[in-house]
Amino acid sequence: MSTATETPAQHGLTAHSHGAAADEKGSAQSALDRFASFDVADHPVPHGKEEEWRFTPMSRLRGLHDDAALDGGDVAVSVDADPQVTVETVGADDPRRGTSSYVPVDRPSARAWEAAEKVLAVDIPVEAEIERPTFVQLSGSSAEQGAAGHIVITAGRHSKSVVVLEYGGSAALVDNVEVVAGDGAELTVVTVQDWADDAVHLSHHHVRTGRDATVKHAIITFGGDLVRTGTTLNYAGPGGDATLLGLYYADAGQHIENRLIVDHNTPNGTSDVEYKGALQGKKAHAVWIGDVLIRKEALGINTYELNRNLVLTDGARADSVPNLEIETGEIEGAGHASATGRFDDEQLFYLQARGIPADLARKLVVRGFFASLINRIGVPQLTERLMATVERELAVVEAMASDDASGGA
Repeated sequence: MSTATETPAQHGLTAHSHGAAADEKGSAQSALDRFASFDVADHPVPHGKEEEWRFTPMSRLRGLHDDAALDGGDVAVSVDADPQVTVETVGADDPRRGTSSYVPVDRPSARAWEAAEKVLAVDIPVEAEIERPTFVQLSGSSAEQGAAGHIVITAGRHSKSVVVLEYGGSAALVDNVEVVAGDGAELTVVTVQDWADDAVHLSHHHVRTGRDATVKHAIITFGGDLVRTGTTLNYAGPGGDATLLGLYYADAGQHIENRLIVDHNTPNGTSDVEYKGALQGKKAHAVWIGDVLIRKEALGINTYELNRNLVLTDGARADSVPNLEIETGEIEGAGHASATGRFDDEQLFYLQARGIPADLARKLVVRGFFASLINRIGVPQLTERLMATVERELAVVEAMASDDASGGA
């Protein structure tokens, strides 16, 4: 058992709590006191009626939330890193695991913590300024057997770096990703989930933002049958600045779910959440749940969260739920917004009135919808690739429209 399991119980998201934070079934009453435990047995098997699982198609989880074996072997890893960055595979008892203060908040996360025999550790040295992004590619080969993984990304104090995790191939994977930004660090972590169509991925990211650190965390999801990502973020000291970005594109039958909790637990922190998604095809489903917690000690903080969904065809569905829980009014500002809609008819009319064909006009609208967010991610090596993937997805909806026009012939 790793040293992380011996971490003392802490308040809130990191608490090993069995009291007011949970009922007799372990269901959280408030995100301010969310149930957390390393012990898998402390987390009941979810059945889909629980608030945190009500949007998830449980029958498609392949038992990852229950007791399915997680012995499907390692996901292949390849690394392209600057010589100053250390990327190594270590044992589950390595002391770096658990330094983010994370304690699993649901059964799949606890199962991944227990079953992962190895940890992929990415370390950026103190005061190092790394110009070249570190790319870590994780490739699955089979979705028939469950697998577990664990990644720890540690940015030393006053360092500056970018780390990109790229998932692909076929897999039935549960994993945890810990991100620790030291005091004064500038860290960008981008996760690209472009799985094969049969993949199921249940993941949890926990970000620990140091004093006066600047963290940018982005989750990008294109592929997979079902991809559910939970992200929690809190602050190790005052003055932390966190930006959480997300981009997702759901095709017919695909389920993409993002759940976030930003825990303002120190003074003078900031957080800015922006997630954008597009959906196309029958039973394409996207879920976004955003919680921002402002504790009584979080004086002077400023936070905002935004989710926008663009529905491109009939039969697609987006669920979006922003939440704020506030314990002090002595803050700079707090707000949220959510919008789901179809193409802007005025934009399309404007473009077509200037001689742009309808199919190209649709492309331009979708590109514009995503372009600002992709630019905010700020990794030039990814920008064109992400836009090319958006173009690939748009080709799918164009083919659907062509089939409809020809009567499905």
